[in-house]
Amino acid sequence: MNAHTSLVVTAHPDPGSLTHHVAERLSTALRPGAVEIADLHQEGFDPRFTPADRRAYREGGGHPPDVVREQQRLDRATDLVLVFPVYWWSVPALLKGWIDRVFVNGWAFEYSAAGGVLPKLQRLTTHLLPVAGADAGAYERHGYEAALRTQLTHGLIDYVGSHRGATAFVHDSEQSSAGTMEANVDRAVRTLAAAVGAPASRS
Repeated sequence: MNAHTSLVVTAHPDPGSLTHHVAERLSTALRPGAVEIADLHQEGFDPRFTPADRRAYREGGGHPPDVVREQQRLDRATDLVLVFPVYWWSVPALLKGWIDRVFVNGWAFEYSAAGGVLPKLQRLTTHLLPVAGADAGAYERHGYEAALRTQLTHGLIDYVGSHRGATAFVHDSEQSSAGTMEANVDRAVRTLAAAVGAPASRS
């Protein structure tokens, strides 16, 4: 069986942010396994969906070089972990643009006249680690967690055929004391680290 290789993707402009702290803690916990961190802001990834992206999407190939590089990173990975701050109950624009440009027709899925959508990323297990400003109670009362799961778990992970990994929120990131926040981070990191390498769910 192939060793696990994790790609940890972050999208936050401040290297001193809680999001980056969580990503670094997780990367440490995943070692000595192979881990690559994709810091989209630091690397200057362009999230704009261009006319070249549109042509590649319609034709199912000929993707721009920066998109090909990201797809190659994902081809090397067995596990993808998205670590991101929740902005307006969704992912930051930078991460959304990365998804829009990278998970495209001809690579992540393709269309068949006979079979409809054919997912192509069954080799990948995708995990989510959202950093949320609101507390868990607010997420439950207002359906925010369900909305995020619909967008990402069903709308992305299931659509491209990836296996469902773990989802672990770090809640109340704006209000918690340092001690409470570190305990929340530790719990989320342990959940994700344990899930990498565990049997993945398709339900």
